[in-house]
Amino acid sequence: MGKVIHYALYPCESNVKEQTLTYTVEMTCSGCSGAVERILKKLPGVDSYDVLLEKKTVVVKTESLAEEAVTTAIKKSGKETVLIS
Repeated sequence: MGKVIHYALYPCESNVKEQTLTYTVEMTCSGCSGAVERILKKLPGVDSYDVLLEKKTVVVKTESLAEEAVTTAIKKSGKETVLIS
């Protein structure tokens, strides 16, 4: 059985406005980018995301999550993650 990640640890904040978060994520193959995509797909509050393996970039749009919640979730992929904007 797979590892269960409980996203209830990342509460939505009602005062967070729509934001676009851009990260560099150390992804070297489609397995790496797939791991990040699976996490973002399951994260409540993510409105949309783009995982760009070639540029090692992840862009997340959300209206209900704080930046810390998104950053922590992406880091659960095991990949080095840095918020750049």
